[in-house]
Amino acid sequence: MRLPLLRVCSRSRTTFTAALLKLTRLSDNANACHFTHSAGPRAQTCKALVYSKHGDPAQVVQLEDIDLPPIGAKDVLVKMLAAPINPSDINMIQGTYAILPDLPAVGGNEGVAEVIEVGSQVNSLKTGDWVIPKDAGLGTWRTEAVLSEEDVISLPNNIPLLSAATLGVNPCTAFRMLSDFEDLKPGDTVIQNAANSGVGQAVIQIAAARGVNTINVIRDRPEFTHLSDRLKAIGATHVIKEEALRRPEIKELFKTCPKPKLALNGVGGKSATELLRHLQIGGSMVTYGGMAKQPVTVPVSALIFKDVKVRGFWVTQWKRDHTSDEGVFRAMLDELCSLIKQGKMTAPICTKFSLQDYSKALEAATMPFTSAKQVLIM
Repeated sequence: MRLPLLRVCSRSRTTFTAALLKLTRLSDNANACHFTHSAGPRAQTCKALVYSKHGDPAQVVQLEDIDLPPIGAKDVLVKMLAAPINPSDINMIQGTYAILPDLPAVGGNEGVAEVIEVGSQVNSLKTGDWVIPKDAGLGTWRTEAVLSEEDVISLPNNIPLLSAATLGVNPCTAFRMLSDFEDLKPGDTVIQNAANSGVGQAVIQIAAARGVNTINVIRDRPEFTHLSDRLKAIGATHVIKEEALRRPEIKELFKTCPKPKLALNGVGGKSATELLRHLQIGGSMVTYGGMAKQPVTVPVSALIFKDVKVRGFWVTQWKRDHTSDEGVFRAMLDELCSLIKQGKMTAPICTKFSLQDYSKALEAATMPFTSAKQVLIM
């Protein structure tokens, strides 16, 4: 089945870019582009993972042909190189995420592409540049795309491919949470659950580069020792099981490092409550995920006697809040790429799949106790 020609739609700074390719510009306050027939000549086609209804990704995602439009004056034609499968991608397909594109849509919000052709008025990019999306909704699970110059930002093309493909979401989330909520100094401590996640691994490495201790909480599992050793190899100060948060030996741990100023919660439920118990007076807990699908319960004593701050963070909203100040985003990417080049930050453990093997990749991405990131290689 060949889907009709698409164009990437413009969006205001408060709306969601849902479409992937370009046919006609919708108004700036549109929430998403629709699949629309083109009256003009058609260019080459690309392969894309498309879903036409919400549901189980294994059931609703299909590999389809999509026609690419001509390149506009301010557009770039890119070849997608690699794109990961993130929990937010799965939730979007399931229809449970905070923002949803109009259907049908192409999956994937993150990835790296190479510019292979530029429009006549493109100034910031050239052929051969690597680029990543500035925002969610461009549809990265595909082989090529025609995108607005304004929708992407460049990366150095001399960093590892998997690092580039997985840079735009998890490392940026980790970077902002470590930078924006508490004034962390060398020797300070951060505690986090879901420490083996993509965000968790980025937190460990960025914190280590800054001289900040990390207490990393993971669920018990048969390969706990192996996973603990791997996290320590990338800079984790301590790795403990969730049950240890409620045991007396946690007090021994705090003899080797100060109590945390910052707690990072990607789980929710009892795990988040336990993180709160160990914060310093006046410390912050930042929630960026809810893998347990349970609410965060804050003890009254933590608020009254410890004056803890309970905050939330969503990197998509941060990017949208800073669209008028690209320098902040650029500076963050430059610092992260510098860490990569220095060998201080690596991509999470990844399992690579061809686009044709997308069914296996989606199945692997939804398995429990998954530490590896599934990445589609185009």
